[in-house]
Amino acid sequence: MACGVLFTLLLVLVHCGVIQGERTTHLHFYFHEIYSGPNATAVAVVNPPRNDSAFGAMGMVDDMLKEGPNPSSKLIGRAQGLTAVPSMEQNGGILTMLNFVFTDGPYNGSTLAVFGRAVLGTVMERAIIGGTGRFRMARGYTLSKQLPSTQGLLVLEYDAYISH
Repeated sequence: MACGVLFTLLLVLVHCGVIQGERTTHLHFYFHEIYSGPNATAVAVVNPPRNDSAFGAMGMVDDMLKEGPNPSSKLIGRAQGLTAVPSMEQNGGILTMLNFVFTDGPYNGSTLAVFGRAVLGTVMERAIIGGTGRFRMARGYTLSKQLPSTQGLLVLEYDAYISH
């Protein structure tokens, strides 16, 4: 019986990553999207078929990840992916499918795959469903919130909590 309990405990520890050397990383950074003008980092790919709802709209982004909220802050990566409006309700949120591609610093060359629903004006929680490089097999979540910014610019403050 004691061997069975010890084996079960060992199996749980291995599964939880304690023995495998799994670590948890917290990243804090800022997402900058230019949504209008000649240097836009977000574009509409599909316009909604109806005028009374954004339902069906799709976009593509190549947004900037920076160390700070100021537009002149150091660039540390890109947020590249798709956005879609899957709800017919006003303020029903945006479905985001993003790869955070880190291009500078200790995570240079690594990526995080982030998926989930974003509703501007709220604290947005999205799932980290994978990663590459230093974040291979990552899982976790992000929390982000919109910050005040100038016309044509969307700035989100991000905290990413990553197990890898």
